[in-house]
Amino acid sequence: MPPQTMAEKILARAAGLPYVEPGDFVEAEVDRVMVNDLTGPLTVEALRKLSRPRVAHPERLIIVLDHQTPADSVHSARLHKILREFASEFHVENFYDVGWGVCHQVLPEEGHVAPGMLVVGADSHTCTYGAFGAFATGVGSTDAAAALALGKLWFKVPESMKIEVKGVPRLPLTGKDVILHIIGKVGEDGANYRSVEFTGEAISALSMDSRMTISNMAVEMGAKAGLMEVDEKTLEFLRQVGVGGAKPVKSDPEASYVETLEVDVGGLEPQVAAPPSPANVKPVSELSSVEVDQAFLGSCTNGRLEDLRIAARILKGRKVASRVRFIVIPASRRIYEQALEEGLIQTLVKAGAVVGPPTCGPCLGGHLGVLAEDEVCISTTNRNFTGRMGSPKAEIYLASAATVAASALTGRITDPREVMAE
Repeated sequence: MPPQTMAEKILARAAGLPYVEPGDFVEAEVDRVMVNDLTGPLTVEALRKLSRPRVAHPERLIIVLDHQTPADSVHSARLHKILREFASEFHVENFYDVGWGVCHQVLPEEGHVAPGMLVVGADSHTCTYGAFGAFATGVGSTDAAAALALGKLWFKVPESMKIEVKGVPRLPLTGKDVILHIIGKVGEDGANYRSVEFTGEAISALSMDSRMTISNMAVEMGAKAGLMEVDEKTLEFLRQVGVGGAKPVKSDPEASYVETLEVDVGGLEPQVAAPPSPANVKPVSELSSVEVDQAFLGSCTNGRLEDLRIAARILKGRKVASRVRFIVIPASRRIYEQALEEGLIQTLVKAGAVVGPPTCGPCLGGHLGVLAEDEVCISTTNRNFTGRMGSPKAEIYLASAATVAASALTGRITDPREVMAE
């Protein structure tokens, strides 16, 4: 049997095969299917077109209302209602209504993800769960419906790519700076339909919050999945959320990769992606003259405790620039509660931030932070395409929570090390 990568081992196991090779088409048993309030109603519509609508394994389905929550219109409220009624009809217990949080935080936080799983989600950032050693990938709503009805789905086995990240990034640098740097090097299509394995001393040194950020943005360079091997930090996270008996999957030492890259982040400067692409990455020092109207901290990429803690550290006892709107949205209810217990929310509100309920809202230009024409936003989100957060005449810069908080403080894109040293 030939040596296998993580992705190949997981797909082979799910397909009931001894091994697979890149380019193979397989029919694989799916361990989890996730839909949200935008993609879920389309999945339900496709499912109901079957002669006998069914959900083969209701316990494997997770529904999260997160994109336009609380409902911002009658249309959004109607979509939410469709999913509530569907969950009741098909006995879906894993239903997370308004306020639970962003789907890609909720699934691992509520114990729905484990190493070696095959997970599909009707959302492109499903690849987040690769941080836990799962093969997780985004699919369309129709494919999600097929996975629900049959319990399995077809896959083309991707080529595997390894990115070894050397050096140890130190605060205020986090996983966001690391992945922006990588995307800047690889390009927005440099990993198209590949399974990317992130490895190296930098990955080992990072928190699970930062690792999730890195896997989350693998799709921004075209990747099908972004995996990391399980270590003690992973296992500790899983223990805390009640996931036991993890069976980590590791690539064989002689496994074949279509490409291997080495990236050194030891002396990395904070990174910022300028519009209109997450791959248009520059050191923060090159953008220090850019003034901002809005700063946003949140989303499935960065709205976790690590992010809120560093933002509160920067803003404690200070005030957000008078002409800047600083919007903060914790990624989940559990994170919100912990941030309250630690006093982070109070610190941010006293500094002038507007703190909202867990939602995706501003990231997709849905609500709670839509941009007008000619406005500039620095954001912890994952995409800065034209029109992503509102007007096509607005500009979006992507950065870490530390850089966003520092920029909210000064009113211009700012290296967080400048303000943390004071």
